[in-house]
Amino acid sequence: MATAPSRGWWPATGRRRRSHAERPARPLGGLIWLHVPGQASLSAMRELARRLIEEDGVAVLMTGESGGPRAKGVIFDQAPEDGAQTVRDFLDHWRPDAVVFSEGEIRPALLHECAERQLMLIMADASDPWFLRGHESWIPGAMRRSVSALSQVYAIDQAAMRAWRRAGIAPARVVSAGRMEESSLALPCLEAEREYLAAAMMTRPVWFGARVPRSEEGAVLAAQQYAMQLAHRLLLIVMPEDPARAAPLARELAEQGWVTASRSDEEEPETETAIYIVNDAAELGLWYRLAPVSYLGGGLSGTGLLTSPLEPAALGSAILHGPRPGGFGPQIGRLGAARAARAVASIRDLSEALGDLLAPDRTARLAQAAWGVVSDGAEVTEAVLADLRRALAAAKAQGRI
Repeated sequence: MATAPSRGWWPATGRRRRSHAERPARPLGGLIWLHVPGQASLSAMRELARRLIEEDGVAVLMTGESGGPRAKGVIFDQAPEDGAQTVRDFLDHWRPDAVVFSEGEIRPALLHECAERQLMLIMADASDPWFLRGHESWIPGAMRRSVSALSQVYAIDQAAMRAWRRAGIAPARVVSAGRMEESSLALPCLEAEREYLAAAMMTRPVWFGARVPRSEEGAVLAAQQYAMQLAHRLLLIVMPEDPARAAPLARELAEQGWVTASRSDEEEPETETAIYIVNDAAELGLWYRLAPVSYLGGGLSGTGLLTSPLEPAALGSAILHGPRPGGFGPQIGRLGAARAARAVASIRDLSEALGDLLAPDRTARLAQAAWGVVSDGAEVTEAVLADLRRALAAAKAQGRI
């Protein structure tokens, strides 16, 4: 296991400690603790939690960031303040069999106590290491002693791996692995419905505008008009951000001379249909599968993307998006670094990018690169799970489970 750093080199906090009585009860059996410092790793840690619960039948405790819907079966608590006694109280109550931190947050007292207890301590989705705010240390060697407690670091890239090595972790304990798999990437659909619609669309080129706000409808229509000059049979499937916008949009497009069909009216795209209007977000997985190219709404004139870019990536749809990622900055960054998505900054950019992606080979290259970003994450998650399963097996052999 990891080596414990020496005692006494960090300050204890003076904040009030949470008592055992204020915490949820610890369930029987194995327990893995996942700490999530921020949004960047939240979805991936939720996926890790889901698999531990469903595949291994162990309890999962999660602390830190908990925005959005809570994962089923996960126990939530506040992370302990980074003082020696506070940390001991927390670990005495929960008695985790292994711990997974993420993003690079360093808590000196906590890392020391985990190493003292010979707990497997993994750092996943690790960018450069950084001290928890308020616990920055001027003591020489503080970072080196902290990272020595870690059993394994899965760095997000080569630069992060070098940063951890400079911080003092043994080279054998850090690898450049990439990010873990995020949750709920492969959105479901009814396969019979997909086959039926694929046959109805025949060999027509298709693209999809996903959750398009009203302020971006003009840009999407301009792109469709431009691209139809290159491929006159091009079909646009468009999903407005607001489902109630579907009916008024259909009327407005008809008045402008567009040939449309509306799924909410149980209509189907005919040979002459140029725009097919859909409004059920539960069917996003269906449209991503049918459309080789997807434009994600909200990033061009809105405040940010309204859907995760990794969802179309997981289903083989090439991605176009505006310059504002919103809450999906880390995901857009990963896709951009892999040249797996195309950013557009204007109506003209969107039109030209769509026209360019009418070439099947260019669409395939973009979609394949995006799939690579998604599938690489699955390998990292498997590696972390293998580590945790070894820790659980050891705890069982020692009679602790």
